[in-house]
Amino acid sequence: MIEVKNLTKKYSDKYAINDVSFSINKGEIVGFLGPNGAGKSTTMNIMTGYISATSGSVSIDGYDIVDSPIQAKSRIGYLPEQPPLYFDMTVCEYLSFVYQLKKIKLDKDSHIAQVMRMVKITHVQNRLIRNLSKGYKQRVGLAQALLGNPEFLILDEPTVGLDPKQITEIRDVILSLGKEHTILISSHILQEISAVCQRVIIINDGKIVAEDTIENLSGEITGGNSYTAQILGDNDDVLRAIASVEGITDAAPIIDDKYEFKAEGKETLERLFYALAESKMPITMLKSNALTLEEVFLHVTGGRKIKGEK
Repeated sequence: MIEVKNLTKKYSDKYAINDVSFSINKGEIVGFLGPNGAGKSTTMNIMTGYISATSGSVSIDGYDIVDSPIQAKSRIGYLPEQPPLYFDMTVCEYLSFVYQLKKIKLDKDSHIAQVMRMVKITHVQNRLIRNLSKGYKQRVGLAQALLGNPEFLILDEPTVGLDPKQITEIRDVILSLGKEHTILISSHILQEISAVCQRVIIINDGKIVAEDTIENLSGEITGGNSYTAQILGDNDDVLRAIASVEGITDAAPIIDDKYEFKAEGKETLERLFYALAESKMPITMLKSNALTLEEVFLHVTGGRKIKGEK
């Protein structure tokens, strides 16, 4: 587990981050979002030990990043927004250099070969890094983060500056890595966060303003998880059947056999399916009216409070 507690970084009289707290459990892929200057990179740099905090703490698997830096950092792989590459080295030379810097105990040749296969750069291992495309430079940066088999990956804008094809390729690599690693990823490309992350943490003006799944954040903003369904049957009978299901509220007809309602979780939707099936009222269409991540992001960073927030 990564645990961030009351993290604060102050420059003179200005706070870069102020009392930031969150945790990430093993096996999660979590998105870390915020406008430019919100404090994302500052938080990540403190989490990885690149800079110190004014106050607060970061622990990695129980090891404090300040008190036990070797144990904590050995569990982290970090890809900063600008990958720390040496352009005059070949890919293989660079990864060998990073291997030595990290003092990795695994067999050098087989481990580096394994990492190159994971990020699909084996075929460019003998090329100078300066001659690689932006997408492959990002892959080499990701490879250095993976050396040593760290449990946790912290990725700061891993798809910045890439074309759509390269973004898709890096996204697929991140998804495959998520099967065996815990990942915190920062990105301005919200579609990518939606595609790979199980939940998001949103920071604004140095403070955490939202933390949950996209679905739950949408429900908090709109007052519930809203759905539109097309259901065949008599209008009054359908409304009675919907209203009889525990966990469903605000059911109302729209047009053409379509109805809107709010439902508390997937279990409620299952009960609705069974209730309508027993009444011989088939559902021919069901879609969520949840806000997109972009809409959630704009809401919580635009100065408006999420419903119920203190």
